[in-house]
Amino acid sequence: MSKYLKIIIVVGGCLLVGYLSSLVTIESINTWYPTLKKPFFNPPNAIFAPVWSVLYILMGIAGGLIWDKFEIDKELVKKGMFFFVAQLLLNAFWSYLFFGLHNILLALIEIILLGLIIYETYLIFRKIDKMASLLLIPYLLWVSFATVLAFSIYILNF
Repeated sequence: MSKYLKIIIVVGGCLLVGYLSSLVTIESINTWYPTLKKPFFNPPNAIFAPVWSVLYILMGIAGGLIWDKFEIDKELVKKGMFFFVAQLLLNAFWSYLFFGLHNILLALIEIILLGLIIYETYLIFRKIDKMASLLLIPYLLWVSFATVLAFSIYILNF
């Protein structure tokens, strides 16, 4: 299978996870979320979908690049893809905790774990393909910002 097909498959998987996560988010974004107190640096709602779309695409390209290196280092690629899938599932689970269950504290704890798993994924990817690891940096930065935002929302609504 070509590198480009692998990238397309992984990007498609990431976008699918993003879409499924948005199904949990949509109702709460119009009902529950507006009732929360938010910090002054909370971005407008319209920013989130485009940012996440770009991040899922970058993440998918990174995952596809790593998958393409499977024959070079099977064990390290397996480890990298395990963490990649783990962070993708945690990413989706955060939406369920925050927007589905309206549990800000659990979502905050979970996003801290998500950030750590993304960082570990970055470290493993860096050993396999530098470009793939660099593609995860915007995602890591956004999740770090989202962690500060979630913490602020928790404190303001405690």
